[in-house]
Amino acid sequence: MHLSKVDLNLYMVFEAIYVEGNITKAAERLNLTQPAVSHALGRLRDAYEDELFVRAGRKMVPTPVAKAMAEPVQLALAQLQKTLINPTHFDPAATSKHVVLGMRDVVESVFLPRVMTRLQVQAPNLSLSSIRIDRQNMESELATGNVDIAFDVLLPIKGAIEHAVLMSDKFAVVVRKGHPLTRGKFTLDKYLSYSHIVVSSRRSGVAVEDFELSRRGVQRKIGLRCQHYFVGWQVIRETDMVLTVPEGYARYQQLLGDTVVLPLPVDLPSLEVHMYWHKTVSNDPANTWLRQLFLQMALSESGRASD
Repeated sequence: MHLSKVDLNLYMVFEAIYVEGNITKAAERLNLTQPAVSHALGRLRDAYEDELFVRAGRKMVPTPVAKAMAEPVQLALAQLQKTLINPTHFDPAATSKHVVLGMRDVVESVFLPRVMTRLQVQAPNLSLSSIRIDRQNMESELATGNVDIAFDVLLPIKGAIEHAVLMSDKFAVVVRKGHPLTRGKFTLDKYLSYSHIVVSSRRSGVAVEDFELSRRGVQRKIGLRCQHYFVGWQVIRETDMVLTVPEGYARYQQLLGDTVVLPLPVDLPSLEVHMYWHKTVSNDPANTWLRQLFLQMALSESGRASD
């Protein structure tokens, strides 16, 4: 099949269906009618002599052929979009760019206040949106440009996604002021004797610290699993429950009062937070500038923690 015989707009339809997993949502995303999207899919099916997507309930599930096509198509569309913008220079002071970041609330709480302080001076008209994205969707969100930069722990990724370590932080234990654990020697046995809070957006699954504890043959009692650290913080202020978090975040929240930060009574590996971006924006001046800003902030936080 020669490229001249294929309407390139069809690949935008392909990419939308692949990401959304639904004809109706793909149509809404492209501002097209549902019949128009279905017709475009039919033309692609004829061109590739493959179903490409098969219906499973309300989802359109990609076939092996579609899965093999997805990354090259997303990369090509991103490159085409880049040629339309064609940025050769980025002036932070003059830009009115809107940037979307994929962030967990720990990174958001630690970095965004200080990053916004710098942006107000260096790039006053640049605006940010911080959103939470599912880890399974991170690659597609970056590939389509829906998210410019994402932040998370080290994840298995494909070659089209690049990443760098943003920060590495030890775990710490947070309890309310006057908590029994603040009196006497803080031991692992005492740590394990209390009810713990796990913060996770997932319905189930083992937290990083629980995985590491299990390798040492010990287990915590989980009394609460919630979605946001803010909620966990409110709970420990009112109870004797225990919250284990990255130390940098713990120290930051401690400034608000009512809590005590204790060193974790067992040696666990530090938690690394990585910054992710798609390789199509590796040399994009605006994306590069913002990544450097976050790396500078991380270095500043590291220096602050070591003081």
